[in-house]
Amino acid sequence: MTNLYFSPCPRGLEPLLAEDVTAAGAGNVKPIAGGVLFSGSLETCYRVNLDSRIATRVLRQVAQGPYQREEDIYHLAREVDWPRLFKVAKTIRVYVTSIKSPLKSLEFITLRVKDAVCDRFRDLGGERPSVDTRNPDVRVHLFITVTDATLYIDTSGEPLYMRGHKIARIEAPIKENLAAGILRLAGWKPGTPLLDPMCGSGTFLLEAAQMSLGDAPGLSRAPGEFGFERLLDFDAALWRRLTVKAAEKRLSPDKLPIWGSDISRDAVARAQQNLAHAGIDDLVELRQADLLTREAPAANGLLIANPPYGERLSDQDEMAAFYPKLGDAFKKRFTGWDCWLISADTKLPKLIGLAPKRKTPLFNGPLECRLYYFPIVAGSNRLK
Repeated sequence: MTNLYFSPCPRGLEPLLAEDVTAAGAGNVKPIAGGVLFSGSLETCYRVNLDSRIATRVLRQVAQGPYQREEDIYHLAREVDWPRLFKVAKTIRVYVTSIKSPLKSLEFITLRVKDAVCDRFRDLGGERPSVDTRNPDVRVHLFITVTDATLYIDTSGEPLYMRGHKIARIEAPIKENLAAGILRLAGWKPGTPLLDPMCGSGTFLLEAAQMSLGDAPGLSRAPGEFGFERLLDFDAALWRRLTVKAAEKRLSPDKLPIWGSDISRDAVARAQQNLAHAGIDDLVELRQADLLTREAPAANGLLIANPPYGERLSDQDEMAAFYPKLGDAFKKRFTGWDCWLISADTKLPKLIGLAPKRKTPLFNGPLECRLYYFPIVAGSNRLK
């Protein structure tokens, strides 16, 4: 049976996600702002959940139609055969996303969709599912535009960027799917030397190591954690075959050409804890070091970093002093390296004193950023 799906992802990574869903066997693949629309079977759905490092969720469409008022959406949701999708004993939560909708209260729409789901169950047998806003078994998503409403059931459960590896976090991390997308946009391939000299909690290191090992990101989830496992059409035999096949592809190298460092002792400790929790702390070299003084760990490779950027004036002043030193460090110690920096600071190229070869727009959550590419070559590629 073929279903319609929408998979959201960080804005700017839609072409990469389109590649992922196509590789999973999807048809009618259509990238749109913030995600990808596609059609496919249950196997396609399972494979995107299992294999994609870019997807945030995989949402299966269950209804779509025009609306003019709140009750139109209630009736649209009421017509869905929810008892065919999941058991009444499962807890639910409704999420609503609106783009230029004329309706005044998203909270009221959320309540009406919940009522519609519960009323459909009550019509069948008198019982209705309970609501759990913290850890629901089943997530129902409503997307409303100016004229149309679309209902989805979530096949992923928790967001797919929650790999289960990071137990020690620091402030303002880059989510795992954005980190994986940045590595792909930068053209990094397993086996290429990689350094994150501002590694924080180790997100880039974890993603690169898992990619090097051939680990499907969905394998790290415990049984029952995916949303599709709680639906009545869950094909346990098919899911078992897919996970066994994915596990057989995992490699077992002795060491990886991946290095991480941070000037903060606490950040290094957190990254080390996360690498150990993922079982790869013996494969990645990690140490405390200042990027401005550390040496390149190889003759050439790819450097990726999310340098600090502040919104307060004092932070901006500190950055204005830091960036020129960073440019000098690149020129002195990283000749032959491809350096990639993600930043929301559009003044970065001028302050760092290097001319970027490429600037790629990306969003880190709601924050608009640029991914800057600086190939460090002998001689000078400084801004005039």
